[in-house]
Amino acid sequence: MTTAAVLLAAGSGSRMGLKPKSLLELNGEPLIRRSARQLLDAGVSQLVVVLGHYAADIEAPLQGLPVHKVYNPDPDQGLVSSQRLGLQALSDNTDTVIMSLADQPLVTTQDIETLLQAFAESTQDMVFPFVNGQPGNPVLLSARARVEILAGDSGFGCKEWRQSHAAQVQKCPSDNLHFVTDLDRPEDVAEFEKTHGMKLQWPAHWAG
Repeated sequence: MTTAAVLLAAGSGSRMGLKPKSLLELNGEPLIRRSARQLLDAGVSQLVVVLGHYAADIEAPLQGLPVHKVYNPDPDQGLVSSQRLGLQALSDNTDTVIMSLADQPLVTTQDIETLLQAFAESTQDMVFPFVNGQPGNPVLLSARARVEILAGDSGFGCKEWRQSHAAQVQKCPSDNLHFVTDLDRPEDVAEFEKTHGMKLQWPAHWAG
């Protein structure tokens, strides 16, 4: 089985005050690098990072990691446009795709391995964590789902495929809050620190 990953980091951070949330640092490490490292440690053979807004700033912490960078020329088209660019950039022999977000500070290599094991044991084409009634991330796709998504129009992404192929989707029930903890707004940062007792810091250029 060949496993690849798409790491999405192209957004403008509009709800975060127009700041690149993947540059928030946990224990001194930018989330973008932490996310990439966790995926690589889980054994992915190819890691595509989709960049857009703040690309130069975000790619700097990725130096030294074996990642393939793809640039979304119009990231304001939304998440689906970045998903599709990432899927297009993967090798044709990819069996399993991990679609991952760069603003999930708690997802670990072990969490990813748990999802990969669930996917390996499933007969479905999409597996995603389902925590307390809430769908989480990362999402795992088969080669067939990838082909079918890319065969759709420019507005057809993972969510749209899931909604139109319900019989081929498996929820992975979990009580692991790592899968549903992300950072969209300044309040989320404050809540994260209060709940988990860990400090998130902006790099000097983006502080204030």
